[in-house]
Amino acid sequence: MRDHTPNFKMLELSEESKQLVRDTVTQLLEKLAGDGQLTSEARLEFWVEIPGVKHPRGTFRGGCLMPDSYLCLSDWFSAGSSTINASEQYSGAANPLEEAWNDLLDELYYQLEIFTSLGSRNQGITIELWAGKRGRPECEWEYAVDKKIELP
Repeated sequence: MRDHTPNFKMLELSEESKQLVRDTVTQLLEKLAGDGQLTSEARLEFWVEIPGVKHPRGTFRGGCLMPDSYLCLSDWFSAGSSTINASEQYSGAANPLEEAWNDLLDELYYQLEIFTSLGSRNQGITIELWAGKRGRPECEWEYAVDKKIELP
């Protein structure tokens, strides 16, 4: 049996980059919740662009842009509220909302570090983030807020 796992070295995000990602995700999720769109199907998607690295954007069958990755927000936050609240799985925690945020961001940072590993440093890497809900089966955004950031 052969191992098809790519051989790469993780590129750890700098503290400054992590803070920029945190601030951006917080803004997107606050807008999402404030608009009443933090539903059980809401997700956070991202696309990573690295200077000098060719990375064609893929599409789903219906022609929908395929992100590098996405996270289902209901894994961390409860749906149906105009404010951000931790999901039931955090009900026993001392500070449920803080733990939910920390877990979401840890997962996001980890995935971003995988997708940015082709770069030699954080600087110049651009990350496009979307939060919202896609329609099925066409995969068009029914609602989305987005922001593009360049890592320092």
